[in-house]
Amino acid sequence: MRQDARWVVTLSTILSYGLLPWSVSISVAQGQSEWKPGDGHSPLVVSEVLSGLDHPWAMAFLPDGSGVLITERPGHLHLWQRATGLSEPIKGVPDVYAHSQGGLLDVALSPDFDQNRLVYLSYAEKDGQGHAGTAVGYGRLSNDSRRLENFTVIFHQEPKLSTGAHFGSRLVFSQEGYLFIALGENNRRSTSQDLDKLQGKVVRLHADGSIPVDNPFVDNKKARPEIWSYGHRNQQGAALNPWTGALWTHEHGPRGGDEINIPQAGKNYGWPLATYGINYSGLRIPEAEGTHRQGTEQPHYYWRVSPAISGMAFYDADLFPAWQHSVFIGALKEQALIRLTLKGDKIVGEERFLEDRSERIRDVRVGPDGYVYVLTDEAAGKLLKIGLQQ
Repeated sequence: MRQDARWVVTLSTILSYGLLPWSVSISVAQGQSEWKPGDGHSPLVVSEVLSGLDHPWAMAFLPDGSGVLITERPGHLHLWQRATGLSEPIKGVPDVYAHSQGGLLDVALSPDFDQNRLVYLSYAEKDGQGHAGTAVGYGRLSNDSRRLENFTVIFHQEPKLSTGAHFGSRLVFSQEGYLFIALGENNRRSTSQDLDKLQGKVVRLHADGSIPVDNPFVDNKKARPEIWSYGHRNQQGAALNPWTGALWTHEHGPRGGDEINIPQAGKNYGWPLATYGINYSGLRIPEAEGTHRQGTEQPHYYWRVSPAISGMAFYDADLFPAWQHSVFIGALKEQALIRLTLKGDKIVGEERFLEDRSERIRDVRVGPDGYVYVLTDEAAGKLLKIGLQQ
C-alpha cells in the first residue's frame, strides 16, 4: 500500500453553505429563465476518505460496493477498499502520454461487469510525430484486482493533433449498451466542424469498439462513421440521465461559454461558429458569428463566466431526498461543487458547495451508499465524501 495515501475516519466537517451572494452572469437556453441566487442553504457533512493521490482524474465504484477504482493522470490505476486502503498501481494499464493535460483519464465499468469484470479506460496516446490524441480500451480486472488482463485498444482519436491540450475523454454506457466517448478538439478549433476528423465529437460505439449501423454518418463517405454529434470544444463531463436515458455532456468554453448539452444524433453544437465565450485575449473567437448560427444547436444550459466544469453525476439515490432530481458538477477554476436542480430536463436552480476548501474538483460520482464523492485535482489530491446533515 502506498504510504502517502490514508483513509481518514475521524475528519468530518459540518458546513453550511448558501447560494452565491453575487451573480455569475449565468444564462440558459431552450426556454429556461436566467438563474438568480437565492437565500436557501444546505448543511453539509464533508469527510476526507483518502489523500495523497497524484492528480486523480476519475473514479468508478464497483457494483457490489466493495471499492472504487481511481485513475491518476500520470498513468496509475488504483483500487481503494475500506478494509485495505489504496492498492499499489494495478498492472496491465497501457502506457500513456502524461504531458500537460494528457495522461490516464476516465474509467468506466462494463454494464456486465459482474459477469466479465471488464474495465474501460480513456487516455492520451502519442504518435511518432510529437502529437497526441485520445485512445480507449478495456481489460479484464483479475480476480485479485491486481492487474488488467488482455488490455485491448478499441478506439484511436484520429488524426493525432494535440500537443497536450483538450483530450476530453469521458466514457458513458447507454441503457442499450452503447459506449459514448466525449472528445475534445485538441485545441484546434476548426476541427470540431470537420466530419472527417474525430476532434470535438461525441462518438458512439458498441462495447467491442465496432460501429453501430444506425450511427448518423455511417453512410456519409466524407464523414467518420463513429460520430454521434459534433461542434464540441473540450468535453470533460458526461453522464446518463437515469430518468430519461439521455446522454448529457458538458464542455469548457474558452473565456466564458461553458455549456451543458444533450447531444442528439447528427446534430452540430456550434463550436467554434457559435459560442457564449470569447478568446482568452479578450477578443472574439475569429470563426464565431455570435451566440447563434443557423444549423447549430443552442446549449441546454450555459455560463457566461466559466466555472471550468469537470465531472458530472445525476443524483438518483434515496439517501438524501432533498438532492433527488439534481445533477452535480465539479468546478476547477471556481474550486466548487455545483448542484443543479432539475424539473424534468429543465434546470431551475443552482447551488455551490465547498468553495472555502480552495480545491479543484475534477470528478463527481454518486456512491452506492447514496453519498456524493468528489476527486480534487492536485499533486496531493483527495477523495471526499459529501452528504447532508441528518
